[in-house]
Amino acid sequence: MLGKHINLVREKQPLIHNITNYVTVNDVANIILAIGASPIMSDEPDDVGEITSICNGLNINIGTLNKRSIEAMFVAGKRAKELGHVVLLDPVGAGASSLRTDTALRILDEIHPDIIRGNISEIKTLALGQGSTKGVDADIADTVTDDNLDSAVAFAKAFSKKTGSVIAITGAIDLVSDANTCYVIRNGHPAMSKITGTGCQLSGLTCAFAAASIVTSPVDNNLDDASSFAMDSCDKSELTASVAAAVITMGLAGEIGYTHLAPYEGNSTYRNRIIDAIYHMDSETFEKGARYEIK
Repeated sequence: MLGKHINLVREKQPLIHNITNYVTVNDVANIILAIGASPIMSDEPDDVGEITSICNGLNINIGTLNKRSIEAMFVAGKRAKELGHVVLLDPVGAGASSLRTDTALRILDEIHPDIIRGNISEIKTLALGQGSTKGVDADIADTVTDDNLDSAVAFAKAFSKKTGSVIAITGAIDLVSDANTCYVIRNGHPAMSKITGTGCQLSGLTCAFAAASIVTSPVDNNLDDASSFAMDSCDKSELTASVAAAVITMGLAGEIGYTHLAPYEGNSTYRNRIIDAIYHMDSETFEKGARYEIK
């Protein structure tokens, strides 16, 4: 049952290092706190090596790149992989500029993230090594629909096999896939697209779920103790399940949060309602509301 992953996050309390974009950094921190994990933010190259060493997972988001943060991503990413920490890449806007595309492709090649989470246009850009997007929103022609679902699932599985990463493609229909299994997820609400940063929040949330699935004890912030991290021996199917659980949790929180809006409230309040719904999420609510199939 996927709902167990909510309990795991709250039991293990993973510490997540986020190199994320400054548009949404506060919301990313708050949603990680809401699920019961702990966030830490650092993008200074001289700081990130030590910071990521005391964490359980690393969330790399390329939404607002600069030369300093790019250097930090590689320092932290390589250190996290040395320690067996889970690493997530959110290739925000890959395809929109050469800098974004090239940086995402370098991270893919040099760091080999355990999870890649983005919209279909961003993921296709990485798969093809080039592409174009409309800002950070998926091109309408690339939207995953019931009509092209089978081909989208096949694409996700193939890209996972090629990279060794769990692939999370989010949109109206979400796909979470490894090389053999794909979760087709139908939770969420259209109004979530009116909030800046729901994708960034989901990446932080996903990294927390994934880290909790491999951490054997609550983080103790001991720089010399990497024994509680076991990415190298992680069961890929469990990692995939944890990512699917995170995506479902976010979508379900969007549904619950929307029902709690008063008629005069809008997207600013909705953002807070989603975080509140994450805070109150439990395995029972999850299992009742989860809408997914496995292909």
